Amino acid sequence: MSDDALFAEVLDPANRADPYPIYARLRRIPVSRQRDGAYVVSTHAAIRSLLFDPRLSSEDLPPSRRPRTGNPLTDWILNPIKNRVANAHRPLIFRDPPAHDTLRGFVMDEFTIARVNGLHGRVGALVDTLIERCRGRDIVCLVDDLSYPLPVAVICELLGVPEADEPRFHAWATQLATALEPDARRDDEARRVTVTTFDAIAAYMRRLIREKRRHPADDMLSGLARPSRAGAPAMGDVDLIATAVLLLVAGHETTVNLITNGMLTLLRHPHELDRLKADPERAPRLIEEVLRYEPPVHFRTRKALGAIDIAGTTIPKGAPVILLFASGNRDPERFADPDRFDPDRADNQHFGFGGGLHYCVGAPLARIEAEIALVTLCRRLVRPTLLDDPPPYRAGASLRGPSNLGIRIAGIA
Repeated sequence: MSDDALFAEVLDPANRADPYPIYARLRRIPVSRQRDGAYVVSTHAAIRSLLFDPRLSSEDLPPSRRPRTGNPLTDWILNPIKNRVANAHRPLIFRDPPAHDTLRGFVMDEFTIARVNGLHGRVGALVDTLIERCRGRDIVCLVDDLSYPLPVAVICELLGVPEADEPRFHAWATQLATALEPDARRDDEARRVTVTTFDAIAAYMRRLIREKRRHPADDMLSGLARPSRAGAPAMGDVDLIATAVLLLVAGHETTVNLITNGMLTLLRHPHELDRLKADPERAPRLIEEVLRYEPPVHFRTRKALGAIDIAGTTIPKGAPVILLFASGNRDPERFADPDRFDPDRADNQHFGFGGGLHYCVGAPLARIEAEIALVTLCRRLVRPTLLDDPPPYRAGASLRGPSNLGIRIAGIA
């Protein structure tokens, strides 16, 4: 394949199990123009430079376009208004300063370290409960049995979303995650489905926010919906709904991959699994290496607001840009022996949670969930081994992780 078609190979599901050889080829040209006009940035140095470049915009989603209904009032008046409102009030990961900074500030006021640290005991209890449900079986599906239900339960509790409603937003979250996929953005039908899905989950959040205002509780959504303090601007309802949707979807989609990728990596490196079982204090270092070696998010897209000269290439104004985080994490110019899993690696400045202004808001919570889950799995699963290697993967190339991780066990300790 030619160099200007390499990113298309990344998107090909046939390469989902091991895209790293393609990333290595892309790094030969740190910033490479692809056939569709997108510029792929694949080295650690180039990615790091652009993460802090104000000429690179996160406001790169295509315009909202609601499907035609055949009703003139809806198609010619109501939907155009809804489209304009949606375009002006994207979730904060698709916003630039100053709007991004304002919305992020509201979230960080509620997403406090104290609140996150207070979840330690609850996460541990949930992990033990989920593992205990597997007692008497000799095969565990990690995704279905733990790495999906755990983050869902935690983010629902944190936000104040009834966990009983999880079956309703499971499909919504899966569909909205495709908004990060470049090929889905170019597909008109996929875009229409995404808009319809967002409208459905937004309507759910609108009703829930009204309930929180009538009966506030000690949760993030109640805090975000609370009337503003004197002199402080309040988050508008449209931005509040978009933020709530983002937190609910992002709060579990990426953590599912982090836990699953982490256990897959440990099962492929049984010596490290034994070391973690013997010494749980290794968990923080191990999680950082998982975030480098098998990150839950492989790339994010941007748009050039002006011409950018970088690594011998000029990215023209208006061009789409792809920051290939997972490639930067395996860059031999930045990491010694980058294709080796090494939890004792020093100076591990990875892009596992992105970087710059858009560094993941939920990173502290994801670390806690992954550390507790992996330590407990190593301690309680007796002689775990992989059923299939590689396992089947989810469809998306951006949020990359197994759709199913079958593990054979000799029992539950």
